[in-house]
Amino acid sequence: MDKRSLTTWAVLGTAALALGLVVKDPYFASVMNLVAVSVLIAASLRFVMLVGEVSFATAAFVGYGAYGAGVATTIFDWPFAIAMLFGPLIAVVVSFAFGAVTLRSKGPYFMLIGVAFTEAVRILYSRFEILGSTSGMIGIFPPMALEPYWPLFVIGVVLVLLFVLYWLEKSDFGKLLLAIQDNENVVRTVGINTLFCKIGCFAISAFCAGVAGSLHAFVNNVISPADFGFHLAAFALAYIMVGGEHSFLGSVCGAIFLVLIGSFALGLGEAEVIFYGGAIVISLLLMPRGLAGLFERGKRPGPGNRLPAILRGTGKGAQS
Repeated sequence: MDKRSLTTWAVLGTAALALGLVVKDPYFASVMNLVAVSVLIAASLRFVMLVGEVSFATAAFVGYGAYGAGVATTIFDWPFAIAMLFGPLIAVVVSFAFGAVTLRSKGPYFMLIGVAFTEAVRILYSRFEILGSTSGMIGIFPPMALEPYWPLFVIGVVLVLLFVLYWLEKSDFGKLLLAIQDNENVVRTVGINTLFCKIGCFAISAFCAGVAGSLHAFVNNVISPADFGFHLAAFALAYIMVGGEHSFLGSVCGAIFLVLIGSFALGLGEAEVIFYGGAIVISLLLMPRGLAGLFERGKRPGPGNRLPAILRGTGKGAQS
């Protein structure tokens, strides 16, 4: 990671944390929390897209995080730190099994499997009384000591995970994922287990989605099965497309823009869906490369430039 990127992260991160510390109005604080959680969900979905797949199962992993936090807090009365990580760890375990089976399929088949999995998990939540059935779970509160600084905490956690995802994308592992997207067969011919790489990518994404779910539960204090249908992943995909799928900044910009638009549209009644959909269509027509494209000076590097060193024959792996 170059010095310019680190400087950008430092400036934007400091600004976001300062905003979380300064804002005291309950409504604006809740909007900030919603924006932060939505950004993390979009970023986790985009990480899977590095291998060329769209995972609607992301919504299910967000649900694991939320219900894990709910069960750990309201039933087991575990400490906050454990409750925060309980759901994401479940999501990681499930993602290994789910990915090992489903990542052999590609394209629309993988998407449809993700939709079916998400809806099946959502229905399961509504069948268990211990999870609140269709009514959901209530009373998921963060520690009282954190309440005055809750937006700051949420933004801080999201920033840390965003930085990790960005670092991974720029690392050799991220370049390997992009190489798999370009031509999986070529990557496989040099002896790399592409399925293992994709499962690892899927597990990382699931963990981040699970953390977003935990934050969602503590932010809203109430969760229900309807919160985690496939529409959640569809919204996250919209954030990415509007923001710009070829840029890491895209998922961030798209989520901020559309969540703020959605917050405004809540007061429009039945016209909300039309207003929200219109904003998506107009942004895609006027900005083919998304909001992030407005800040980009150069062009997206070609596939050859994105190949990791081991596949270009210039790295240590090629020399050994």
